[in-house]
Amino acid sequence: MIGRGWDSVDFAYVIGDAYVDHPSFGHAIISRVLESHGYRVGIISQPDWKDPESIQVFGEPRLGFLVSAGNMDSMVNHYSVSKKRRKTDAYTPGGEMGKRPDYACVVYGNLIRQTYKKTPVILGGIEASLRRLAHYDYWSDRLKRSILLDSGADIISYGMGERSIVEIADALDAGIPVNELTYIDGTVVKVKDRDRICDAEFLPSYEELKADKKTYARSFYTQYLNTDAFNGKRLAEPYSDHLYVVQNPPAKPLSVTEMDDVYDLPYTRTYHPSYEEKGGIPAISEIRFSLISNRGCFGGCSFCALTFHQGRIVQVRSHDSLLREAELITKEKDFKGYIHDVGGPTANFRHPSCSKQLEHGVCKNRQCLFPKPCGNLDADHSDYVSLLKKLRQIPGVKKVFIRSGIRFDYLLADKKKDFLKELCQYHVSGQLKVAPEHVAQPVLALMGKPEHSVYEKFTAEFNKMNEKIGKKQYLVPYLMSSHPGSTLKEAVELAEYCRDLGYMPEQVQDFYPTPSTLSTCMYYTGIDPRNGKAVYIPKNPHEKAMQRALIQYRNPKLYDLVLEALRRAGRMDLIGYGPKCLIRPKHSHENRTTVSRRANARHTGKSGVNRKTAEMPRSHKKKKTIRNIHKKK
Repeated sequence: MIGRGWDSVDFAYVIGDAYVDHPSFGHAIISRVLESHGYRVGIISQPDWKDPESIQVFGEPRLGFLVSAGNMDSMVNHYSVSKKRRKTDAYTPGGEMGKRPDYACVVYGNLIRQTYKKTPVILGGIEASLRRLAHYDYWSDRLKRSILLDSGADIISYGMGERSIVEIADALDAGIPVNELTYIDGTVVKVKDRDRICDAEFLPSYEELKADKKTYARSFYTQYLNTDAFNGKRLAEPYSDHLYVVQNPPAKPLSVTEMDDVYDLPYTRTYHPSYEEKGGIPAISEIRFSLISNRGCFGGCSFCALTFHQGRIVQVRSHDSLLREAELITKEKDFKGYIHDVGGPTANFRHPSCSKQLEHGVCKNRQCLFPKPCGNLDADHSDYVSLLKKLRQIPGVKKVFIRSGIRFDYLLADKKKDFLKELCQYHVSGQLKVAPEHVAQPVLALMGKPEHSVYEKFTAEFNKMNEKIGKKQYLVPYLMSSHPGSTLKEAVELAEYCRDLGYMPEQVQDFYPTPSTLSTCMYYTGIDPRNGKAVYIPKNPHEKAMQRALIQYRNPKLYDLVLEALRRAGRMDLIGYGPKCLIRPKHSHENRTTVSRRANARHTGKSGVNRKTAEMPRSHKKKKTIRNIHKKK
């Protein structure tokens, strides 16, 4: 402030992350956008939430406090799906855990209110965005109020926020009281008088939602159908006769020029130098040499919060903007010639799914790709292929990888094979990660994913293309256990698929019920909100452990869980010595374990067992798997 000649800041920005001035971090974008409009922003990164003085370092800001938990929901940042505390935090100097509180937005908001009773407080970021109305909170296992009420804040800027934050700033700068800012798209506000709420659809009250899960399922689906900027309605959620939380329609998507303007701002592209002595910020290694080419996703996966946060209309940057950023990357001292990713939520989406969306919005009751691609779908990768070719030609660039998700059903819908050939020829590093998630049709339908036959067709096309161009490359599928609808029967079906594929994943994603997804609504209510039908929910921790173990059935440590799961599923035919069996009988497993221990003892010199007479398992040769191939390579 002294160096810039400032006597005060317009906004003090309290964030749960370390300060990283890179466009992959929400606080960097919002602060740079405000700066470009002439506002002074001071960053208060990871304040001590037990000390009110920690948020007073800039004094009282002229216009208000901005508050964000960071790039992740603070509870997801802190806890695994089994609710165990994580050991590291990639968004903190040196990866140190414990530098932000649980429910960070609520804690920071109340911390500010202890000192600044009337200063406007504006929430933003993923945590606030996905908790903007009544929501199920997995960690406390209960339905919570809008975060706007529990935090003591005045307004939420939800979604990506560039438009709404400038409107809020300009209004406050013009002297309009924050409680009068009830009209801005992309915001959620508190209103005390029902007569002041115009053109809104009223949701059931919070008390009604708590009392009946069916009512909550219907209310959530109403929210889900109103996430589009062009046809989304204003929604009002009553908390009493004199308190309503009002969600205004989403902000309009950014044009290509507006996206370019945001990403062309003068970011330093690194973390604050004060973090250097602790080893920097681990999270930057994932994005430092990557390019964000788009935002928004019309994939519509049930377990994904993108529909609520970024929306279904795809917004993109121009080639020129991306090429400028790529050239900046090549000049960084640690750049080795490899651009790690060019993508976004879904890498191969480079335009809206159909031409009508930018005028009428997305269809409320239909998905673009599920259960099958819509007849109006414009499946065309030509723009993306052209962009990738240009990036490869930049001096200093050796290889351009694609590590964001590839939507394989969209790729297959493109009748031209240009992108698949480009992908296999230039943009895969031996393995390509894809996300079929499951193989059982009942689970896939609830996930909003295509039938398994579509993934099998993609696998065949991928292998055929690699054979044609003379490369040995492999698909690594992301798989999810314990999603709503998955019984042990479906979990066994997934294990059989892994067996036939010769693949045991190192890690399996157990379904994580994060706020504001269709799948989380199913998890809480036991109802599919799209049709009101009952859904089986695997909630018991032991059953979830069995479902996860089935996918990793080759791990000896998981033998007992796999054995119990197969017994419960009535699939004893998968226990034996045949080629289709997942595990051997109990006595054989114990013999193999004993032999393994003896072999280890011999290797370490702790046993006098004769090697020649030691019993060896029948099938000593290790089965070739994707993982083994990769290690050998």
